[in-house]
Amino acid sequence: MNPICKLLDITYPIIQGGMGNISNAPLAAAVSEVGGLGTIGCGTMSPDEVEEIILETKSLTNQPFAINIAINVTPFIDQLVELVLKHQIPVVTLSAGNPAAYIPIFHEHDIKVLTVVASVKHAKKAEKAGADAVVAEGFEAAGINSNYELTTFTLIPQVSQHVTIPVLAAGGIGDGKGLAAALMLGASGVQLGTRLIATKESPFHDVYKQQLIESEGTQTAIIGRSLGQMRRVLNTAYAKKIHDLEKSGMTLEEYRTLTSETHHRKGALSGDLEGGFLNAGQVTGLITNVISVKELLDGMVYDANEQMHRTTGLLDTQSNPT
Repeated sequence: MNPICKLLDITYPIIQGGMGNISNAPLAAAVSEVGGLGTIGCGTMSPDEVEEIILETKSLTNQPFAINIAINVTPFIDQLVELVLKHQIPVVTLSAGNPAAYIPIFHEHDIKVLTVVASVKHAKKAEKAGADAVVAEGFEAAGINSNYELTTFTLIPQVSQHVTIPVLAAGGIGDGKGLAAALMLGASGVQLGTRLIATKESPFHDVYKQQLIESEGTQTAIIGRSLGQMRRVLNTAYAKKIHDLEKSGMTLEEYRTLTSETHHRKGALSGDLEGGFLNAGQVTGLITNVISVKELLDGMVYDANEQMHRTTGLLDTQSNPT
């Protein structure tokens, strides 16, 4: 049995990435219902807001789902930990900070812990701290990005060689070929973000979905590089405005204000391309339509199996370079 499926008690080795303050119950529940692992990202939301989404998700599915806590982003870390314990959430993903202090707390309650990493060093530290699996995220991914700028294709085999716990690949994955590639590189599964935006169940603005469909892989932009806080977004008018302000010497405080979850929600939920931004990974070049979550996940697994079957025997297995 696939290690990630066994660990998380799911059917497909596919999990949803945390989406910060635009997280919602319909999409998380849809992913879990199909057999993946839906995720609620806490972002900077209050515990009351997160709890409301948890309760709604539980009303929509009996399947496991996860909570993502961005440690250095949320001002409510202790309350969110208590919320996870209160509602007996079976899986937690920890990102944007050192997870070591929180892993034992969750393990005391038989909660599985995944940590998001962007380098071998951090993956090894996560394993030593007791993480059950790591999500190795390449530079192609949407949203907040690592300053290491390692791509998924190079990151996954490196991490897989240096840890014994399961590895999930994230960044630039949105179809069956991507899933097959991740498995061949040593991962046990994948995490999806951008591709799930363009699904029928996701309650994001139609402008957001249409922008993803129309965009090519070259139409994302990195903002915040000069300030050491990089984020990959669609290259909209708002993103260009931030880039121009960077060049004119904007401060880190100004940047954080303009990339706050308030402006995230304006772009994603209101379709306001002048007043908000749209997180998007380079996988946009593969998005051509809006389909159901079931069509997406079923199709990915089928296509991955087909792809791996087609490549079996492609190489001369008798060759043994010595």
